[in-house]
Amino acid sequence: MKKIISAAVAALMLTGAVFAAPKVRVGVSMPTKSLQRWNQDGNNMAKELKKAGYVVDLQYANNDIAMQTQQIENMLTKGDKILVIASIDGSALKGVLDTAKKQGVKVIAYDRLIMNSDAVSYYATFDNYKVGTIQGNYLVEKLKLNSRTNKDPAYIEFFTGSPDDNNINFFFGGAMDVLTPYLKSGVLVCRSGQTSKAQCATLNWSTEAAQKRMENLITAQKYGPNGTKLDAVYSSNDSCANGITNALVGAGYTAKNFPIVTGQDCDKPSVKNMIAGLQAMSVFKDTRTLASQVVKMVDAIAKGTQPPINDKKTYDNGTGIIPSFLCEPVYGDKDNYKALLLDSGYYTAADLQ
Repeated sequence: MKKIISAAVAALMLTGAVFAAPKVRVGVSMPTKSLQRWNQDGNNMAKELKKAGYVVDLQYANNDIAMQTQQIENMLTKGDKILVIASIDGSALKGVLDTAKKQGVKVIAYDRLIMNSDAVSYYATFDNYKVGTIQGNYLVEKLKLNSRTNKDPAYIEFFTGSPDDNNINFFFGGAMDVLTPYLKSGVLVCRSGQTSKAQCATLNWSTEAAQKRMENLITAQKYGPNGTKLDAVYSSNDSCANGITNALVGAGYTAKNFPIVTGQDCDKPSVKNMIAGLQAMSVFKDTRTLASQVVKMVDAIAKGTQPPINDKKTYDNGTGIIPSFLCEPVYGDKDNYKALLLDSGYYTAADLQ
């Protein structure tokens, strides 16, 4: 009987009909559904991972740190072997990730670097410093700062994102590296004097918080189409830009006299604002590109090989340099959004109606 069973197993193996190994489980933890870009990131990644044969556990944490921690704990309990995490607070996950490391689970920090945890194996993001320099250089060009003098300065205010998001160091840092020389020469002037990261931060990247701060600046500085001159507002991303735009519209600005407002993510409301002349530009980070890159990293980890990496010097999370892959950002504006967003299939024309 034993010989018969052995022969049957051997035959199954020879014909390729032996039972398949269990599929690798991948946990994907996104911060919130309230921002369009995280919905797209999560859905694109889940689609790509499922297509590659993985079991995907996609969770959104409603911008609640305790909820994200609990969701990751549940992923570990269910046997997820690889975690892809876009953190709410980059410094709040050390405890649960210590558990992941003990269980041999590999962690990929997604777009936001997870800080102070040696459980982070890799980081996948866009070149976030370049995002800031793109925004800064756009302002230099559109405000004609290289041909101005301090007798005819351009006037600007500054907004960046949440102080618990490590990325603002790169977004805001890149932009300010470009713009600081013009501020020092007096060619560019911030009337409020609020130019430090702490002064310009927006908790949770909140549209409402950005709108309230912009309204306060408008009141304090008497900005308006018939008031004190305001040429531009630097915004690190679109959710802040939307709040800024709301406040400027409320102050009476129209497409004919709207200050130059920057952004990031090419979210639908911001693209519509660009078309309407109420936002100048937004840095485009194609989530399909990043999702595909993460799938390659997950594949390599699952196969025990080295994931593709193109940066080993930039991102130190407090425990050492995290091997990273940086995708390339570009900017969209009213002149190129059709080729960038519609022709590429990222959006349909109906999405932007």
